[in-house]
Amino acid sequence: MKVIGEGLSCSSKKEILGELVYVKTVEDVIELFDCAHGKICLVDDAGITTLGPILSELTGTICTTGGAGSHLAIISREFGLPCIMGTKFHVEDMSILIGKQVQIKYDGDNNGLIYLIED
Repeated sequence: MKVIGEGLSCSSKKEILGELVYVKTVEDVIELFDCAHGKICLVDDAGITTLGPILSELTGTICTTGGAGSHLAIISREFGLPCIMGTKFHVEDMSILIGKQVQIKYDGDNNGLIYLIED
């Protein structure tokens, strides 16, 4: 496993594994209606509200912005989902990560790490 990102762990301290999906639009959420189970959702907007219909099916959430008081962090806590906010990725081309299996781990002191599960 290789660390590909890190940020502020804002919710559950559970370690989880899932397929990384990148949600940018409402249409992306609609496409996940029947297949969100087991997915870790990556978003750029800490205030996103469109994930509501699929949150109960997701395995975890990751956001490139925001902090512990952001909407996504609060809602993820309510759903008991591991959530990493203000994530900094260590890869130049994010597109290579989409559809890959990743793991979220709590690393103490409210740090969250994201690992790529190598093929």
